[in-house]
Amino acid sequence: MLGSGLLQGLAVTAKNLAGSFHDPARYVTTEYPEQRTKLPENYRNFPFLVHDDPADPNGTLRCVACQICEKECPPQCIYIVMERDEKGKALRRPKVFDLDISVCMSCQICVEVCPFDAIKMDQEYEIATRNRFGGLLLHREDLSKSNAYYHQIHPTEAAGVDAALAEQKAKQAAAKAAKAAPAPKAAATTATPATAATAQDSAISPAPAAPPPASAPDTPANPAPANPPPDA
Repeated sequence: MLGSGLLQGLAVTAKNLAGSFHDPARYVTTEYPEQRTKLPENYRNFPFLVHDDPADPNGTLRCVACQICEKECPPQCIYIVMERDEKGKALRRPKVFDLDISVCMSCQICVEVCPFDAIKMDQEYEIATRNRFGGLLLHREDLSKSNAYYHQIHPTEAAGVDAALAEQKAKQAAAKAAKAAPAPKAAATTATPATAATAQDSAISPAPAAPPPASAPDTPANPAPANPPPDA
C-alpha cells in the first residue's frame, strides 16, 4: 500500500510520545549536562597512562619508555624521552610523554602494541578548549591516571589485566627464589686414592687357589701278615 511506511513511522513516533510521559525507558532526549548517558565499557576516546600508586603517580607508572607505541603510532602523535640518572643510566620510566590529541585518531594501536599494559583508552570526551595547540597537547602528568580509574571505566578488561600481571609476577618470584636457593649436595662419586688402589689390586690379582684335599697315608701293595707261620 502506498504510504504504509510513512504511517508506520508516524505510529512509532506517536507511541514514543505517549510513552515518554510515564515510561522513562522511552525518553529520547538526555538533558545534558544535568543528565549523562552511561557510556558502554568498550567506548574509547584518547589514550592515558596507568599508574599503580596514587601517592607516587610518576614513580609507579607502568610505562618503561620503550617507545614502541611512539614508533607504531600511525599519525606520529606520541613523543617519549626516557629518564636517566646523573651517570646517564636509563631508569626505565618516561621523563617526557607527550600526546597530541589534536592529531590522535583513537585507533588504539598504541594499546595493542604495549607489552606492559601501561597505556589504555580513556572515556573522557569533554576536552574542548580554545587553544588548539597547547590546550590539546597532553603531558605525562595529564595522561597519568590510577589503576582504580581504569577499573572504573573498563572493569572487565582491567580485571583480566590485573590477573595476568599477578600471574607474571608470581612466575618471576618463583624463578628468582629457585635461582637463589642453594643447590642440593651431590653424593660423592669419586673414591679416595687408597680405596681406588685397593679396588684395582683386587681386580688384577687372581683369587687364591683352594687347598688340596687331605689324602690317606700310603700303604704297601702286599702287607706282611701280623703273625707269620713257624718254619717247618
